[in-house]
Formats: sequence, C-alpha cells, structure tokens
Amino acid sequence: MNNLETGSSSPERSAAAVALRGEGLSKVYRSGDVAVHALRDVDIELYRGEFVVLLGPSGSGKSTLLNILGGLDVPSSGHVYFGDTEVTARDEGALTRFRRDHVGFVFQFYNLVPSLTARENVALVTEIARDPMTPEAALEVVGLGQRLDHFPAELSGGEQQRVAIARAIAKRPDVLLCDEPTGALDSVTGILVLEALEDVNRDLGTTTVVITHNVTIGDMADRVIRLADGGISEITRNAQRRRAAELSW
Repeated sequence: MNNLETGSSSPERSAAAVALRGEGLSKVYRSGDVAVHALRDVDIELYRGEFVVLLGPSGSGKSTLLNILGGLDVPSSGHVYFGDTEVTARDEGALTRFRRDHVGFVFQFYNLVPSLTARENVALVTEIARDPMTPEAALEVVGLGQRLDHFPAELSGGEQQRVAIARAIAKRPDVLLCDEPTGALDSVTGILVLEALEDVNRDLGTTTVVITHNVTIGDMADRVIRLADGGISEITRNAQRRRAAELSW
C-alpha cells in the first residue's frame, strides 16, 4: 500500500497507531458459474484519529471494503485486524460484539424509527452499549440539543442524518464508518452533516471513514483513498485539511 501514497511527507506510523487493518482482502460473489470480483487483494490501514475519504465510481468496491472492515461482511480471503485482534477469525457472536463495542455505522438512508423521538432513537444504542454517552450528550455533539423530543417526520433530512450520526457515536466507537452519508442531501444540508462528522473526528478523536462519489469532500480528509475495479488505485495525503464549511459543489 505504501508505494501508492503521495502527498506531503509524514512521520512513520507505529503499529499501535493503527485502528483497523486489512490484509489481502478479496471478495467474490458467485451467481451460478459467474464470479464477480468486488475486491481484489486489498491492503489498507486506518490510523487512530484520522479522517479518511474513500473515492471511486459505483462498483469499485468501496462499500464492500467498508462492510468487511466493520464486520458486516466477511472476505472471501484475507484478514481484518482491530488492534492486535484478528476480526475475521471470530464467530458471529464475537463479530456482533465487535460491531457493538467498537464500530459506528452511518448510511445514506437514516434508518430511524419513525415512532420514536430523536432522543429515543439514540437511546436504542445507549441502552446496550458498554460505556455510552447519554442520548442528550450525543445529540448535542451533532448540534441537535434543542431537537431532542422531535420525531423524524418533524426533522429535515439533514437533521435526521445527524440523529443517525448521534446514534452511531453514542456508544463511543473507535471507528465511524459512513457510506454516502450526504448522498441523499442537497449541498447546503450535506455540508451541515459533514460539519457534524468533522466535529466528531476532532472533538472525540474517532477514526472516521467516509465513502463518497464527491471528489470535493476529499479536501477535508487527512487521506484520500481511491478505489477502481476492486483495488486501491491511489492514496493521497492532504498537506492541510479544509473545513467542511469551506466546501461547495
């Protein structure tokens, strides 16, 4: 992977600084005699506290890679490590605990329970987490401290996505994995969501990974990882991150 990385120089990262690591990750989906290679021998390291953007066209393997790193899917071959622990060697019960204790997920569609308030949607996670924030504190982080008792139908799309982010971070995950979190939003609302992710990364130190088709969003990352045809084609490091509020598209 290192020979693909370009951009400003940086100190060598120690093994202790790696939050998640994938080695030789491949994923093959089969339909009869047809094999579709979604990932091809991918090596990747995500460092503690960094903000990473994954770019690439549809079908490049971005979502497959994110799902494997987060324990939602298993590779056809290869290994995933969280710290010194191999995640891919675990049974389904251990994978569930890994996801529950260490990984937060944010998707394009918010998946909120319509009959529950913002506070109650976040409490679905805090009630089962080991050391959670309060729902109120999590919603305050994403700027919704005044919308605790509103139902999803009473919130804008951007506000609903920020509730989803609050729900994901309330369990204090080590890694936050976001798959097209602004994909269903206009640019103004999308930037508000990106500001919430920026705050989580900066204030909580959460390793944050964002999948997007939007090249502009890459400007707010520490590193941009580009995928094509199931493999990593390029890794660039930004000399300076731009604030989400400075972006436009």
